[in-house]
Amino acid sequence: SYEYSDFKNIMFDSFMLNESNKFRLLEVDNRLILPSKINLRMLVNSMDVIHSFSLPSLGMKIDAIPGRINQMNSLIYRSGLF
Repeated sequence: SYEYSDFKNIMFDSFMLNESNKFRLLEVDNRLILPSKINLRMLVNSMDVIHSFSLPSLGMKIDAIPGRINQMNSLIYRSGLF
């Protein structure tokens, strides 16, 4: 699940697609939209087990661990589909 903390009540789920005409492990049903040319801070946590969050085309990966809040900072210089 994703939550945009700067806005109220904007939350959604995103799951990988398993379709033969899509890129394996790269396509999702609901894409995350991130702004460009602005500093981003992503906070991740988990309520049950370890989950992995990644943006392969940006070289970013972080794990969500129960009981911890992990932070990842980023600055995206170009717009695109990541």
